[in-house]
Amino acid sequence: MEKLLWVGIGGFVGSALRYGLGGWLARLKSGWSFPIETLVINVTGCLVIGFLAGIAETRGVFAGTTRAFLFIGVLGGYTTFSTFGYESFQLLRDGQITTAVLSVALQVTLGLSAVWAGDALARLI
Repeated sequence: MEKLLWVGIGGFVGSALRYGLGGWLARLKSGWSFPIETLVINVTGCLVIGFLAGIAETRGVFAGTTRAFLFIGVLGGYTTFSTFGYESFQLLRDGQITTAVLSVALQVTLGLSAVWAGDALARLI
């Protein structure tokens, strides 16, 4: 139960960071239509999860509750794309090329399709 609480606190922290950074970037782009906020948030989330996972794997830190707080809570609240990036990287690093390509293709294709389907459903209601 304690781990769940820390994941929730981390989720709040990550979500608040995403909201703050996204708002700041939206004000900076002044009319540019490219979703730079999402790109920056997703790429920085991937950078951070890669960095923390590298430290965790090479130095044996971030176990248990701390790992759940950082990886699931903070980064999950900040962006789940970081998890997607890290899992894809792990598959590639472990030589599971076919699985990695399939995962990337399915994640992107099904994710975009789900957004389209949700939008279409919302417009029907």
